[in-house]
Amino acid sequence: MASEHPVHRRSRKRKIGIFFISFIALIIVIRLILPYVVLHFANKSLANMNGYYGHIEDIDLAIIRGAYKIDSIYLNKSDTITGKQTPFFASSEIDLSVEWKALFKGSIVGELKLDRPFLLFTKDKVEPKEVVKDSADFRKILDKFMPLSINRCEINNGKIQYNDFTSKPKVDIAMTNLHLLAQNLRNSYDSTSVLPATINATSNIYDGTLRMDAKLNPLADDPTFDMSAELKNTNLVKLNDFFQAYAKIDVNKGKFGLYTEVAAKDGAFAGYVKPLIQDLDILGKEDRKDNIFQKLWEAVAGGVGELFENQRKDQVATKIPFKGKIDEPKTNIWLAITNILQNAFIHALQPSIDNEINIASVKNPKEDKKTFLQKIFSKDDKGKKDKEDKKDKKKEKDKDKDKKDKK
Repeated sequence: MASEHPVHRRSRKRKIGIFFISFIALIIVIRLILPYVVLHFANKSLANMNGYYGHIEDIDLAIIRGAYKIDSIYLNKSDTITGKQTPFFASSEIDLSVEWKALFKGSIVGELKLDRPFLLFTKDKVEPKEVVKDSADFRKILDKFMPLSINRCEINNGKIQYNDFTSKPKVDIAMTNLHLLAQNLRNSYDSTSVLPATINATSNIYDGTLRMDAKLNPLADDPTFDMSAELKNTNLVKLNDFFQAYAKIDVNKGKFGLYTEVAAKDGAFAGYVKPLIQDLDILGKEDRKDNIFQKLWEAVAGGVGELFENQRKDQVATKIPFKGKIDEPKTNIWLAITNILQNAFIHALQPSIDNEINIASVKNPKEDKKTFLQKIFSKDDKGKKDKEDKKDKKKEKDKDKDKKDKK
């Protein structure tokens, strides 16, 4: 068999080389134009969202890492009547990628990172009967950019803000320096745990610090979680616009704290909330320019604070337990009042989480103990039942006596 001619051999090698170079060049071209194509379709999708309008500045692809990065995105809420746009969400950077930790365990899920995100809730005259709840379903928004289910989410240096431009004065309050880490949201690591997912968050609120820790099962049919949160040393003076707008008072001095634990399982929940105010001063020398009605209201508010204040620790506090079904919440008001009085005249509640609520306390809730006020104002069902039993026994004795007399 004759060997292949050298000319044909060189021609075949040249064709293979040209094909290989063309293929590499095509990949490079696709890699160069792909971000612009993705950016075009992403912005087109954001511009056509019902009730919203958004825009992305740039998109960077990382094909080898299985990720892409969104630079400078904003999403405005668009009023359907006036067309006016209100800032809703923005972020300087969003990184969406495959989570390799879960991939190594056989799950194809996504990881989401947001840098300096901003979320704004507003109250607008356009919808006078309710606060404009700008809590759109982020899953629907993210589904346009992230085809994988998100298993891990991290937020760095976030901000959540609330504005009310209809009040006098205008209200503008914010939670800053938010860091949140949510892991195993799709149960990709441990399927044997009752609460496989975790959420940990910290933030600042006007000189105060907020911390929240939760364990949950996002895939459960009913809400199933065990959460605790504490807010410490929030400066009430810096919230004066809020108090003036909604309560018509000025706070000259005071710190606010809040401690809570909540757990839910099988459609039921149990928990408590423990608010605490320290060094409260509502009426002071700074209020000399207020009119007589303003001073009167502040004096009443300040008087209530003094009435339920623990003089030794100079704090106002109570503990309000609650439990019930998800669709039928129940709060023990009498117990809340009793705790206020106990705090005022007997002992101060400790400013800390009590570590008494967990997932087990939901399944086997403790029976409420009747307080002093409940014993006075509520009906004593047990006593009533005992009286009825005595009446029945007396009737039976009378009947037996009548039968004996007839004989």
